[in-house]
Amino acid sequence: MLLALAAVLAAATPDAGLHRFREVALSPAGEVAAVESVVPIDTGAPDPHTAIVVRSATGSILRRIDPCPTCGYGAPAWSPDGASIAFVVTDRATSTATLTVASGGKLRSLASVRGVAQTPRWSPDGKTIALLATEGATKATGAVEAGAAQVGEIGAADDEQRIAVVPAAGGSLRMVSPSDTFVYEYDWTPDGRGFVATASKGNGDDNWWVAKLIAVDAGGGAARVIASPKTQLNLPRVSPDGKTVVYIGGLMSDFGPVGGDLYAVPFAGGTPVNLTPGMKATVRSLAWKGADPVAVRLVGDQNEIDRVALTATSATFTPLWSSSATPDAADGDVAISRDGTHFAASIEDFEHAPEIATGSLAGSTLALTPITRENAGLGSNAVAKSIKWKNEGFNVQGWLLAPKTLVPGRKYPMITIIHGGPSSATTPSYLWNGTVRQLIERGYYVFQPNPRGSYGQGEAFTRANVRDFGGGDLRDILAGVTAVEKAAPVDDKRLGVYGHSYGGFMTMWTVTHSTRFKAGVAGAGIANWISYYGQNGIDKWMIPFFGASAYDDPAIYTKLSPLTTIKAAKTPTLIYVGERDVECPPAQSVEFWHALKEVGVPTSLIIYAGEGHRIRKPENIHDRETRTIGWFDKYLK
Repeated sequence: MLLALAAVLAAATPDAGLHRFREVALSPAGEVAAVESVVPIDTGAPDPHTAIVVRSATGSILRRIDPCPTCGYGAPAWSPDGASIAFVVTDRATSTATLTVASGGKLRSLASVRGVAQTPRWSPDGKTIALLATEGATKATGAVEAGAAQVGEIGAADDEQRIAVVPAAGGSLRMVSPSDTFVYEYDWTPDGRGFVATASKGNGDDNWWVAKLIAVDAGGGAARVIASPKTQLNLPRVSPDGKTVVYIGGLMSDFGPVGGDLYAVPFAGGTPVNLTPGMKATVRSLAWKGADPVAVRLVGDQNEIDRVALTATSATFTPLWSSSATPDAADGDVAISRDGTHFAASIEDFEHAPEIATGSLAGSTLALTPITRENAGLGSNAVAKSIKWKNEGFNVQGWLLAPKTLVPGRKYPMITIIHGGPSSATTPSYLWNGTVRQLIERGYYVFQPNPRGSYGQGEAFTRANVRDFGGGDLRDILAGVTAVEKAAPVDDKRLGVYGHSYGGFMTMWTVTHSTRFKAGVAGAGIANWISYYGQNGIDKWMIPFFGASAYDDPAIYTKLSPLTTIKAAKTPTLIYVGERDVECPPAQSVEFWHALKEVGVPTSLIIYAGEGHRIRKPENIHDRETRTIGWFDKYLK
């Protein structure tokens, strides 16, 4: 895993904490801009103050942009000539987002939005900057963010995220896309006359699962539908000749964790064609720079950067780079120069902290070499191993994390952590803090399986738990635990299970269908799919997985609800959830907590005030970690 990183950085000086590099962007000349911060390892504050840092091609800092000590920064984007950087300054105290341009050592505020703004992009000629803007936003964008208070007339008005444009030389911000349409993603067309976007009418949190592919005219704002796919879609990109749109399409459970096959459709409109049917991998990121697209795929336990050759009906992938390490950048998983020859990303794995790495193509080979060494002194926190096993005809994979020091002859407790989604995958990320690191330091093994329903092995594997939540995927997990016990000194009598979101549901399901685990922690779970259907703010995601609504096919919703088998529960289970969780409302956690009490199973419930699906406040994160580790210590040690 990222062995070159360890070798290059061995002699560097440790920082005061974990140095984070987010939203890496690459200039035409090879300079790199990123949103950077330092997180103290001992406190683990998740949202420290950030700055836009510009580095040379060799990693030296050229300038640090930080005009507002109380603001946050996002989405740096280089102008086509590489002379300027556009980014968004967010002042949460005033609920204001300002599009700012850094050029020639000076800053210019081009436009402000009272609400939310993100994702600035320069037009191909560099004369205009577009961005996504939500005027008068009632909440932060995205279903994982804390929902607005449910008071007054519910559903009377929705936030609408729109494409807006402003002249790069200065002028008024102009909303372009229709006022009744929520735009999720967009990209300029190569001629600069308009945009391709994913969008839907109505509630933006809920309707991403029924989004359409649209074209928007940059002048008059007219919008037309290019395609209405039967799958979720992400990252639309237009070919250099403007004739074709390619995008990632598949069964996706959350906006953000992208995954699927590669599709193409004429920009003029038509029926999308799946270019990769039967592919045993998942496309996670897509860009069209240069003559051919570039994709990042998850192939089993490897992240792969590929050059893609297209025909009218197929796509051929030529691997440029492959590693178990995880890349991340501003516009997908890797930043790519306009000509498609230079690459940059923040790269990390379980044993190596993130660093910015860059590289240029040499034929069909790409070597990404670290240009920063800010995290070199942090060292390894665990020993990571990819575990593979077979179950019911499926090849399944997961990650086993072990304490660095083991006592010969001793057996250790293990926590199985089930990822959210279910359309997602656990990929390597540095264990700088948090529950996983603390568990390992306290002598636990941690197992993170990618059972059926996950990314990495193609759409058939991702779709294998449709109408079978908790069925085959739990059997995959239990078989994985058995495989781990054959490979590591794990005590089968001291097993715990933990998950958040879909992982929270899986924890609730597991403790009502197995007594193998002696303690469980369910974060933001789902206990009753029938009541959940009417409580959550994103019910559109459920139809592709259940086949129909809870009102049209209640039997399958009842069958897959942990409450249906609550009397089988024996496992002590800790439960937590955010008070304003849009995705998995707290009522679900209350139901499960109440039921466990009713049947006499030890349980505890914590609802965090003001929090959404993602717990953000440092004091609440600390409390959750302390309670989780204490719960496992109580029942497994």
